[in-house]
Amino acid sequence: MNVTALGVALGGNTLLKDVTFELDSGEILGLVGASGSGKSMTALALMQLLPPGAQLAGKVALRDEILTGKGAEAMRAFRGRDIGMVFQEPMSALNPLMPIGEQIAETVRLHREVSRKEAFALAREALDAVGLTGESGSFERYPYQLSGGQRQRVAIAIAIVLSPALLIADEPTTALDVIAQAQVLALLKELARARRMGLILITHDLAVIAAVADRVAVMQAGTIVESGYSAALLRNPVHPYTRSLLAAARMPRKSTFKRPSAAVVETRGIVKEYRRARRSLWRAPQAVRAVDGVSLTVHAGETVGLVGESGSGKSSLLRVILALQRAQQGEVRLLDEHFPASDGLKLRRQRRAIQVVFQDPVSSFDPRWNVERIVAEPFHLLDTPPSPAESRRLVAEALEQVGLSAADSTRLPHEFSGGQRQRIAIARALISKPAVIALDEAVSALDVLVRQQILKLLAELAERAKLAFLFVTHDLHVVRSIADRVYVMQKGRIVEEGQTERLFGSPQHEYTRALIAATPVLPAD
Repeated sequence: MNVTALGVALGGNTLLKDVTFELDSGEILGLVGASGSGKSMTALALMQLLPPGAQLAGKVALRDEILTGKGAEAMRAFRGRDIGMVFQEPMSALNPLMPIGEQIAETVRLHREVSRKEAFALAREALDAVGLTGESGSFERYPYQLSGGQRQRVAIAIAIVLSPALLIADEPTTALDVIAQAQVLALLKELARARRMGLILITHDLAVIAAVADRVAVMQAGTIVESGYSAALLRNPVHPYTRSLLAAARMPRKSTFKRPSAAVVETRGIVKEYRRARRSLWRAPQAVRAVDGVSLTVHAGETVGLVGESGSGKSSLLRVILALQRAQQGEVRLLDEHFPASDGLKLRRQRRAIQVVFQDPVSSFDPRWNVERIVAEPFHLLDTPPSPAESRRLVAEALEQVGLSAADSTRLPHEFSGGQRQRIAIARALISKPAVIALDEAVSALDVLVRQQILKLLAELAERAKLAFLFVTHDLHVVRSIADRVYVMQKGRIVEEGQTERLFGSPQHEYTRALIAATPVLPAD
């Protein structure tokens, strides 16, 4: 593929400018940069999937055929056949009402005049190629019946079933745990080499680029500011922007360890089970034990990490801790009291003491509410809600505490960047002056620069406000940077626990060692 002086303009704004690169067969090019740098827009421009009214300039050539200037009908024939695309969130890209076999065969039949049998034979080959064999690769399974890593493999199978010349993968591992991420990255690399496909890997994770890409192009403000072979560029970056990305990606390790103080959250022998769907009239369905006798403690002013792969039980345990679901056995204690309390007034006081920041703030905000109303939402937990004037003052104070301004209170969520929205979510969690805040994958979707800002903010809040944090994540780099202690969870149980540096430096359990080994790392300076 040859891309020359690619540019995109929309509504008088320049989105891409003079983007130029080459990609050989079987080669992997990493496209990196902060959010808004133009990475995904470049992918959309290559496939001519631009917003209405966008103006495309430059030249894109694939297999000596010029794509720029082709009509909509011609490009529809190209997409899927000559260019495959793997999106970040497979659950959104896959049809929830179609079995996976039908979805892969559909791609074949849209581009080739073959029988249903031949289409399904190619679908079988594609599923086998991405490692979904046997029961896990059954044609009859639906996307909701698969894990996150399996769904991403199905998305890859759809993209490669016709052996395209170019495969574009846009943040394909952001939502995956480290073990699933390592598997998917190894699969993409193997497919690119074996099928002689050019692969453009779009990501904000520089360690992923170091592990997979042959060459890397760094984007800022819609243009490529630096490019070169991955190993050389990541060791000796020239452009200041590249150096800032690498500095943010090389997160410092937690240097201090806080002595245990009073416990703010404590779980004792939590057991959480879910019932399977009934498949027989004669036998009751067997329950799935998601959390199996888990005990953990978070002390005042301490940051505790909870890590493990998808399906390990982290989210189920968190829902029990937050009293969003009830456990079958065990007890949660909040500030040395049983939680949740049966008394309404006492329960409201308890809920003020524990707040949560979710992975995707957009989903947890009402898009019709302005920032003031969003941040002030927890005031309903107070025995006496503040007056409108006092509420505005407290909201302004909370916004300034997280690095925003009081003037932002009149704006709507869509007017902010991803990092700013996460700051608003943290301000909402702070407004009730809690003792502990739970963060569920709160930085996994953020680029390295924004992630660095959010982690620095959380560290400052822990020190200044003496807040406790329970950090639930699959990102071991983040945990090593911010947590005082770490719990490792596998198949519903805590398999290892300890001070962060001790656990990372000398892991005792084989599962902990596997998680650390699967985590991609940047080369030394």
